[in-house]
Amino acid sequence: MSARIIAVSIAVAALATLPLWLGDTYFVNVASQILLNAVFALGLNVIVGYAGLVSLGHAGLLGLAAYAGAILLQEGWGHAIAIPGALAVTLVGTALFAALALRATGIGFVMITLAIGQILWGLAYRWLSLTNGDNGINVSTRPAPFGISLDGAPQFYYVTLATFLLAVLAVFIFTRSSFGVSLLGTRDQPRRMTALGYDVWLIRFYACLFSGLLSGVAGLLFLYYNEFVSPQSIQLSASAEALLMVISGGSGTLLGPIAGAALVVIMKNVASAYIERWNFVLGAIFVAIVIFMPEGFVPGSVRLARWVVKALRPRPAPVAAKGEP
Repeated sequence: MSARIIAVSIAVAALATLPLWLGDTYFVNVASQILLNAVFALGLNVIVGYAGLVSLGHAGLLGLAAYAGAILLQEGWGHAIAIPGALAVTLVGTALFAALALRATGIGFVMITLAIGQILWGLAYRWLSLTNGDNGINVSTRPAPFGISLDGAPQFYYVTLATFLLAVLAVFIFTRSSFGVSLLGTRDQPRRMTALGYDVWLIRFYACLFSGLLSGVAGLLFLYYNEFVSPQSIQLSASAEALLMVISGGSGTLLGPIAGAALVVIMKNVASAYIERWNFVLGAIFVAIVIFMPEGFVPGSVRLARWVVKALRPRPAPVAAKGEP
């Protein structure tokens, strides 16, 4: 059994038993926040890390799913309709999002996604008859799969964990597939991919749909966790925060966005209770990562660990040349 399989097994076992050894309900809720933000960061990483397209409007897609689910529930539809309905709305919205944003690349793509995100925020803030404006929409119930209530922190955590593991598996399969390889090709050599007969625009479009689907799943988890959604959840700072999760952890890697999500959520919910200027500390951490680990925290840590192992490895004694005493 390889070391990677052993490490993954230990990590899954630790996550599966976390409510048992963590104990405190507050920290179990923090763990749920980390997992749902990790799903969102994984979705954003699909286009940032693997497609090379930086988005500043992805919180709008998360909010689209949350608002769609909340509105369907408010209109009297059950969770069995609200969940797939919200995901369908998110996919349609993502298709429009991608069709507009993919008209450009580089800074043009960033500005278009920023504009779309602000439009969605404006609709959520001003369309009072649909979104209730700044007051948001409350959700009074959570789904009960197989008759199990999700009102308790451990129960909700396990559902979030199952969703997170499925998202990680989906991204792993995606990145190892031929489509994932072609997406990397559009990131590194788009002109060569076009010359080889690949439809670069269509590959990026499908990647955006997959990214939007994961963002929609994260949006539903966000809705059911908070039982509330408002325009504050889809503002520009939320998109920038998700982008920082991806970049700080390591874009284009599987574990990077997860580590970035854990860093941001822990600083916001745990360190802020002990450090008054926690925003300053978080900013300093990001600056240090960019300076000393420009590839991201996870790849940088791997590089550092290999350097330490190489430095500590005993060197073989020099062999004396023949004829020497």
